[in-house]
Amino acid sequence: MPVRPSYKLVIILHADVVGSTMLVQHDETLAHQRIQDCFRRFSKRIEAYGGITHELRGDALVAEFDRASDAVCAGIAFQTDNTQVNATLEDGVCPEVRIGVSMGEVIVADNTITGAGVVLAQRLEQLADPGGVCIQDAAYQSVPKRLPFVYESLGEQRVKGFEEPVRAYRVALKSGMVIPPPHPRRDMRKTKLTLRRGAVAVFLVVVGSALAWWQPWKPEFEPASKERMTFPLPDRPSIAVLPFNNMSDDPKQEYFVDGMTEDLITDLSKLSGLFVIARNSTFTYKGKSVKVRQVAEELGVRYLLEGSVRRVDNQIRVNAQLIDATTGGHLWAERFDGKPDDIFALQDAITKRVVQALELHLTKTDKDRQSEDLRTNSLEAYDLVLQARKLMTRFSRKAADEAHDLLEQAIALDPEYGDAYSLLGLYYFDAWRLWGERQNENLMRSLELARTGIKLNPLNPAPHVLMAQVHQFRREFEAANAQADAALALRPNDAVTLANLGSMLRYAERAEEAAQLVERAMRLDPYHPPNYLEWLGDAYFLLGRQDCMEPVERGIALDPDFVALHVIAAKCYASLGNEAKARAAGAEILRLNPGFTLSAFASYVPFRDQHVLQWNVEMLRKAGVPE
Repeated sequence: MPVRPSYKLVIILHADVVGSTMLVQHDETLAHQRIQDCFRRFSKRIEAYGGITHELRGDALVAEFDRASDAVCAGIAFQTDNTQVNATLEDGVCPEVRIGVSMGEVIVADNTITGAGVVLAQRLEQLADPGGVCIQDAAYQSVPKRLPFVYESLGEQRVKGFEEPVRAYRVALKSGMVIPPPHPRRDMRKTKLTLRRGAVAVFLVVVGSALAWWQPWKPEFEPASKERMTFPLPDRPSIAVLPFNNMSDDPKQEYFVDGMTEDLITDLSKLSGLFVIARNSTFTYKGKSVKVRQVAEELGVRYLLEGSVRRVDNQIRVNAQLIDATTGGHLWAERFDGKPDDIFALQDAITKRVVQALELHLTKTDKDRQSEDLRTNSLEAYDLVLQARKLMTRFSRKAADEAHDLLEQAIALDPEYGDAYSLLGLYYFDAWRLWGERQNENLMRSLELARTGIKLNPLNPAPHVLMAQVHQFRREFEAANAQADAALALRPNDAVTLANLGSMLRYAERAEEAAQLVERAMRLDPYHPPNYLEWLGDAYFLLGRQDCMEPVERGIALDPDFVALHVIAAKCYASLGNEAKARAAGAEILRLNPGFTLSAFASYVPFRDQHVLQWNVEMLRKAGVPE
């Protein structure tokens, strides 16, 4: 049975090697040896000043102290020592370290510490100079002024993950002064036990006083209010996975961290008993300092999963925590370590912890999806697909072509990688749909790749939806309906799949289903793109609903130059008998696309029922669209 985590208020020191990637590129073996030696020396300094090193791995170190003065003394003593050691090295492999010191609440479990205090120390370390120490105001206030340190105020700093600004200081030894020696060596754990027995009341007073000045920088965990939520909570557990932070030295690793976040969203979306907010909406919070309460209320969810990823050399460290926004409490906070080859195992471990914490009951289909490995054994192929996926979200022809080349490379590395085939099929579909290139050739290629994706990943609904769309535009209506039904039988639970399926079904005499699917997609993706509103408005129009303009007006507010929305507006207004507004919408169509004609429209839209097609054309004719 896992040990129940405990919480306490401590001084946290976080240290990191500057430019470790460049050191490794210079000489991998020597760099690892030097970094390990560097942190061994630092650990001895920490121990001498009464601290505990909780983590010593790769290029990062986390330690705990009772007193800020001990943490600062240990940090400066080590930096002085490390500068002297580096001065003797002549080969360029000289590890320089940055140090951050904070005071905060941490979660202690399995001899590791996590929580807001550790994250803040990490952020402060990033403000330090190489070879320097940066401390938070709370630590600065508690270091005796008699100590021989000089401070440089950095003012209030906005740091990622914290709502309120943090006042920070750089600290160094005064010129010509000596670092105070450690207190007589003691066993920190035994000392704590003795003090606890005789000073509980004093400790509570100190903590109470400390909270007065700790509160200004502490992240707010004010519970979310169900009454203030934009949407009612679903009737099943609901979760949003916020973009994990890239804690690597290399900003180019951003795509890897984003890809891992997206994969977690995808994995959780496969669970029928869980309501998972789409990537498109959660990534609107990327790089922003937001409150748990705010995110939960805006997205209409109860739980938030957030964390960070550090990928350095051949190591990956993931820190993650699951929060109940309605109480403000942590359900769990854990660290997951592994090598790049273990990335899927790390993702599976996080998913499993979510399932356990939320006490989800997995259906047979859920278990089948989990047991079937839809991924790749090639880390390089996975890396290429992550990069391609990010490029394809730009809707740029140049970016799409780059993605095409990456996907071809991924398939060459792993011919059994189903996701790569499905994405490549989408590329060819978009080559015709978005850029009007070689309709027959591109649709046929897309169809072939989608078939391969289904063969390799039979439980993935996405390639079924792609096939349904391609068949519909090829006017192969029976095949399109069959693939749509196959996708629905797999109970898709992600916004993109549902919306694309809804888009296709409006052409297949299934407008009621289309509307329901797009509405579900919009709830899963509250910050959805405007084309969802285009498809919903068109489904309402095909159903003869009087409120067909409601989603269209919202879409035009989001993107006034989205011509497809004005096409739906023209049809809706014409069907409602409002000729003036229909003609105004028709004028907008021609303003945005002067070559738009009724014949071009009729040749593009793949309505199964020709009477429905002619009715659409007649409504646009009433709006003044030329033949």
